[in-house]
Amino acid sequence: MNKVLLIIQREYITRVRKKAFIVMMLAVPLLLAGMTKLIAYVAKDSDQVSKPQTIKVIDESHQFEGKLKNAKNILFVPTNEPLEKAQAGLKDNEDLSILLISKDYAHKPVQFLSKKKPSFALTGEVENQMNKIASTNTMLANHIDTALINKAQKNKVSVSAMEVTETGTKDADVGTSMGVGIACAILIYMSLFIYGAQVMRGVIEEKTSRIIEVIISSVKPFQLMLGKIIGVGLVGLTQFTAWIVLSVIVTKAAGNGPAGGILGALQTLQNIPFGYILGCFLFYFLSGYLLYSALFAAVGSAVDSETETQQFMFPITLPLLFTYLLAVTVLFRAPDSPLAVWLSMIPFTAPVAMMIRIPFGGVPAWQLGLSMFLMVAGFLFTTYIASRIYRVGVLMYGKKASYKELVKWFFYKE
Repeated sequence: MNKVLLIIQREYITRVRKKAFIVMMLAVPLLLAGMTKLIAYVAKDSDQVSKPQTIKVIDESHQFEGKLKNAKNILFVPTNEPLEKAQAGLKDNEDLSILLISKDYAHKPVQFLSKKKPSFALTGEVENQMNKIASTNTMLANHIDTALINKAQKNKVSVSAMEVTETGTKDADVGTSMGVGIACAILIYMSLFIYGAQVMRGVIEEKTSRIIEVIISSVKPFQLMLGKIIGVGLVGLTQFTAWIVLSVIVTKAAGNGPAGGILGALQTLQNIPFGYILGCFLFYFLSGYLLYSALFAAVGSAVDSETETQQFMFPITLPLLFTYLLAVTVLFRAPDSPLAVWLSMIPFTAPVAMMIRIPFGGVPAWQLGLSMFLMVAGFLFTTYIASRIYRVGVLMYGKKASYKELVKWFFYKE
């Protein structure tokens, strides 16, 4: 046990002392605050046309004459000139377009002609205006009072989701739950890859430099692997803790400044059981990391360079990648669906799938307990398999490993 603790201490101190660790720990909260402000600034006018555009309108139907309204950087110019003559003007002017409206515009697509491909913002603005005008024309033709329709459309219904508890009702805040769930899934997914890869690279580095031969003379291979995995895991926890603390400090200090958006997001977390979610996040981060990093360590011990890891990495990471893609596209829409429940039970997919479900609440205690039990059992099982391969692989040099070779290593006797 003392030897494992020494390995943990060595791995932890070696990585924490690196300049890259200090820079990442301090820079990430500041970058997050800056990116939030930058995204808000860029997205502010993203739905607007950036360059002034002149659109010549050739309206053969005469249903849109004088009804298209100029918008920001968009100028509609009605014209009766022939299409061929209007098209000639496009050759030397990228800021000029032609809107050709046929007599039978309801059945024949309206053509938007320009020298280069128009932006979605430009065609979207034209399409929205034309749809409104066409709808109004249809209502007038059928003697429908458009003013009454417009008045009725202003009466929008807003649904407020409420959660019934033993103490009363409270705001369900579905948007916050969805955001927290997706954020947790992304963090789990990224961290398992980042810190698992650190374990693998560390094993490869020590193996190729022959340092591992000296270490193995003092400790057992299993002790070395376990100490390396736990040491890197503690580094990850240190970074997560520092990021959370520094992010809160930065957003509090910034107030309505560059990080004001993050501060508002943090305030919405008061509506959800933050402590419960954080506890589950730490458990699934640790258990998922321990499960995957054991396999990463086994892969690192089986190869002599990082370029040789690809054939072994894909089968290991495929369940995680599959669940991540489902999490950000499907699972957050139906967190209690049979697919989400099954994925949150399987150890290889549970870290991502369960963290999507937990912020929404309603995960039965037996499902959470079973999932956690299976995660621990999965970690012990993968650690056993990885240690059997690791004890042989770390001392193998110059021989390319295959799946057949790994099976042989697993069954070698002590």
